[in-house]
Amino acid sequence: MAREKKNSESLSGVDRWNATEGAARPKPARKGRRGRKSDPRRRRYASTLVVLLAVLVACVIAFTPVGEKITQGLDIRGGVSVIMTASKPDGSAPSADDMATATTIVQNRVNSLGASETTVQKQGDKSILIQIPGATDANQAIKTIGQTGLLEFVRLDEIGDADALAKINAGTEDVKLKSGTYTPFMTGSHIDSVQVGQSSNSLSGDYAVNIKLDSTGSKKFADVTGELAPTNGRIAIVLDGVVKSAPAVQSKITGGEVSITGKFTLKEAQSLKTVLDSGSLPVTLKYSESRVVGPTLGQDSLTQGVVAIAVGVAIVVVYLFVFYRGLGLLTLGSLAVFGIVYLGILAVLSHFGLFALTLPGLAGVVLTTGSAADSSILVLERFREEIRMGRGVRAASVSGAKHGIMTSLDADAVQLVTALALFLFAIGSVKGFGLTLALGIACDVVTMFCFKAPALRLLALGTIERHPVFWGVDQDLAEAKRRQEAQAKKGGVRNA
Repeated sequence: MAREKKNSESLSGVDRWNATEGAARPKPARKGRRGRKSDPRRRRYASTLVVLLAVLVACVIAFTPVGEKITQGLDIRGGVSVIMTASKPDGSAPSADDMATATTIVQNRVNSLGASETTVQKQGDKSILIQIPGATDANQAIKTIGQTGLLEFVRLDEIGDADALAKINAGTEDVKLKSGTYTPFMTGSHIDSVQVGQSSNSLSGDYAVNIKLDSTGSKKFADVTGELAPTNGRIAIVLDGVVKSAPAVQSKITGGEVSITGKFTLKEAQSLKTVLDSGSLPVTLKYSESRVVGPTLGQDSLTQGVVAIAVGVAIVVVYLFVFYRGLGLLTLGSLAVFGIVYLGILAVLSHFGLFALTLPGLAGVVLTTGSAADSSILVLERFREEIRMGRGVRAASVSGAKHGIMTSLDADAVQLVTALALFLFAIGSVKGFGLTLALGIACDVVTMFCFKAPALRLLALGTIERHPVFWGVDQDLAEAKRRQEAQAKKGGVRNA
């Protein structure tokens, strides 16, 4: 007794747990009211699978149809790629803060256009790269993105550009004012909100951009309009040095509501709203380079990637049924669960504008699919190895699945560190590769804990023992029996 107690104390907690699992024998199942067997382990495993099934149904709903629910990146879907060069009005080089602010404003403008999963990033010290998946009009994108967005309100009687005044009085639209010939009494910094609406002064269906000023801006605008109202003076609404409209003041305006008209189409009005909403750029952005990327090459690559995944999975399935027979169904089910959960997560992220599938991202999907197959096979191998070592099928399903999953988690942890490093510190398409790699690892972990382990343990409660040949463990059981007989013979010889 003293020796047994000493040996028990020398074991770690995990080893004692494993020893208990191996030595334990299943208790006789209790029968319920209707004579059916009741096993708490069976209920626990089945409940896990039922919850997983509900999650899988939700994922299928989320990603169906795949082509519409998962956003595709520029290299797959096609779109517009634009490079803008920044400069300061005084000729000095833009600072790092100026470029950071400009990049943020450009990102907001592109997002306001309805484009999803755009890439806006600084290149070098003076350039910004903008990639807009799905866009086809580079000129419209440049016009909206590149506007400085400096809105100014100027009294017409204080403009010193005689030529411009003559054009404005003649009804000419979009008159350019010479720099230094006017001083605004207020800028767009006091804008509280911007809305697009139908122009009230036009019967042709033109649109207007309606501005709501904050309290300070409203007071200032009321003061100026109060001074101009008796003489029907005019206020020029100037955007980036160009007069968009110059309405005459009929009465003092106290509500802080201003309308910019100029025979805008709906698209033009929405573009102006986007510029005003995002604020004024601290630099001037000039067009440097643009190109429209066709989707043909990307779609071909996407097709090839999907075919590669399908062929790889088919080869794995054949291998599994040849070497694992019925147990191969578990790995096939694991790959199906992995794929459904993966697509569901990608669809949810796409819905919130947080993901777009690119070719490097597709490579991450292929890589993690292979890793998921490896993890599943590792669990099967450890399960069969535990049977060959003499454990019962039920005990082997518990300890074998646990040890196989722990080994897989070690490998996943190494991959996850790499994936997170790429996602956090890389830029562009490499960042997408890191994201899909990390998501694939997460899906692999979910699949092992929520499907592979409970499914294997549920089958081990009786099904595998009743049909060892179909489930591919007959040779393992025979090997365990041979080892036990050999050990028994050795024991008999020693006793003799």
